Amino acid sequence: FNQSLTATGRLSSSKPNLQNIPIRTERGKEIRKAFVPSHPDGVIVSADYSQIELRIMAAMSGDEAMLEAFRNGEDIHRDTASRVFGVMPLLVSPEQRNKCKMVNFGIIYGISPFGLSQRLKISRKEASELIDVYFKMYPGVRKYMDQAVESARAKGYAETILGRRRVIRDINSRNLTQRQSAERDAINTPIQGSAADLI
Repeated sequence: FNQSLTATGRLSSSKPNLQNIPIRTERGKEIRKAFVPSHPDGVIVSADYSQIELRIMAAMSGDEAMLEAFRNGEDIHRDTASRVFGVMPLLVSPEQRNKCKMVNFGIIYGISPFGLSQRLKISRKEASELIDVYFKMYPGVRKYMDQAVESARAKGYAETILGRRRVIRDINSRNLTQRQSAERDAINTPIQGSAADLI
């Protein structure tokens, strides 16, 4: 287990990388059976916070709609789909929920309309519209993202809630590709890094 390998500080494992073994496929289930405790009385414990990064996004952005969904114990992806598609939560289709799940997690990583269109296999226009509606429903998230980028531009680094810093080298680069990648890091590091702090 590596405590200081990833740039954001999240715990990772290697030899083998336990986080990247699929759980939903038959092959993944078979592979997971190979991991057994080395001691006869031992157990393997799996622990995960429920949507920790989205909860941190809600807290850091102060977005009232997102905070309300978590306070009320809502399924955040269903709640998002209800808001984005303008339907009652009970009427949200699995496809609508899945799209909004991808948007919820994609936003944390600074996903572009192109990236979202690739993942959801939809047009770039539809992906762009989906992101636009998302930001109308969660304006605090957009504000947080803009502030995170501006802060990194001014300071040259992004910071977690416990004050760990990640230098964002290309945040002021003239190269668009490098700058956009740095902007994504500026948005994601405080979220994923703060999740690592908390965990």
